[in-house]
Amino acid sequence: MGTTMSPISMLTPLFLSMLVALCDGYVKDRTLLHQSSSNDVGYYLTKDELWFNQTLDHFSPYDHRQFAQRYYEFLDYFQLPDGPIFLKICGESACNGIVNDYISVLAKKFGAAVVSLEHRYYGKSSPFNSLTTTNLKYLSSKQALFDLASFHQFYQDSLNLKLNRTDAGYPWFVFGISYSGALSAWFRLKFPHLTCGSLASSAVVQAVYNFPEFDRQIGVSAGAECKAALQEVNQLVEEWLASNGKALKELFGAAELEIDGDFLYFLADAAVTAFQYGNPDKLCSPLIQAKKDGEDLVVAYAKYVKDNYADSASYSQKHLKNTALNEDRSDRLWWFQVCTEVAYFQVAPSNDSVRSSIVDTRYHLDLCKNVFGEGIYPDVDATNLYYGGTRIAGSKIIFTNGSQDPWRHASKQISSPDMPSYLISCHNCGHGTDMRGCPQSPLSLEGNSQNCSSPDAVHKVRQQITENIDLWLSECKNSGDA
Repeated sequence: MGTTMSPISMLTPLFLSMLVALCDGYVKDRTLLHQSSSNDVGYYLTKDELWFNQTLDHFSPYDHRQFAQRYYEFLDYFQLPDGPIFLKICGESACNGIVNDYISVLAKKFGAAVVSLEHRYYGKSSPFNSLTTTNLKYLSSKQALFDLASFHQFYQDSLNLKLNRTDAGYPWFVFGISYSGALSAWFRLKFPHLTCGSLASSAVVQAVYNFPEFDRQIGVSAGAECKAALQEVNQLVEEWLASNGKALKELFGAAELEIDGDFLYFLADAAVTAFQYGNPDKLCSPLIQAKKDGEDLVVAYAKYVKDNYADSASYSQKHLKNTALNEDRSDRLWWFQVCTEVAYFQVAPSNDSVRSSIVDTRYHLDLCKNVFGEGIYPDVDATNLYYGGTRIAGSKIIFTNGSQDPWRHASKQISSPDMPSYLISCHNCGHGTDMRGCPQSPLSLEGNSQNCSSPDAVHKVRQQITENIDLWLSECKNSGDA
């Protein structure tokens, strides 16, 4: 690669081995995406790690430090001489390989190479050996987009060298889900000459300060009976918390959550994941039955939480304040981006809320200050000014959302010229359904949609995605941009 690693980026093999890979594109806890099982045969197209030297600060002409950034390539379906390159953006989690979701179907159809770049700071791509607030100053979506642009040039040169070709160009198409879906849209916006188009699946392109629409969607997705049960659980939990919080937290296996707001956030997220990832009946069926049978709803909900969402430790602000780089620290890293760029404060609506009103704006701001120190504040207006929010002035970007996904209210849901937006409507269509199938977690291999309540709804949108990719790749090749 012809570059020299700076001391700041030389992580020892022993230190790298201590980074535990947990998420594979689905960030656990408090974040946009949650943990999914990676034990199934065929879960990855590849797990073979590759590395290149990335610039630490793309916006300084004086700082020439670099760090090692991890990436993957999958060439089994690549058709020479003019097959496209599909760039699958990794988001706010460790990236442990190229996951075998619907991108494998698309790659096979279009004869594409698939490459995937780990997001700076996440997983093994950390520039520093500790995650102090000072060291996190280079963690931002803007830096990440320039990482992708630098990688684009590096990989194209690398592939030409591997194939013994000189200055050959390839048509690129970019893919991402959730935050990485936003990055996909923003990459096309900021670097239109580097990609023929983008798929922005469940792309949260609108930074939102207070986000009550998130909770409102949970109520809609739950349906009347389940919503009423969840609201009763919330009321009973708040009463119990006031009288004997210690016993209540022990019931949920969350005794370590000393701050009541952390505990209530944990309980709210446990419900969110059911609707977000295509498992609504796993939550609602036992709760509705318990209510009909006159059983203790708090006990019934605690059973659901412990059976399906038992990792409460990462909700502790004490845990989030830990700056050691000795595990997958996606939670601290994503919260830094939340507290500086995008907010998405999941506050309760003023009425008819499913979550506790104790998880309010002040709770979020206090968390940002407690975890990262004074002066950390999400500049949502600046983020939306830079990217355009849902008024993004891009082209050749496909937006997709699932009807039950609360995050769709931070996405572009209205089509505009050259930027179609598709809503996949079904009972268990959630976050990234077009790429992940149903349920979205755990993964359905190749994004299999047979367990979606309406497979035809998924198929229709996938057909539209395919047609757009085909058209834009053809236009790219015909224009000589490839």
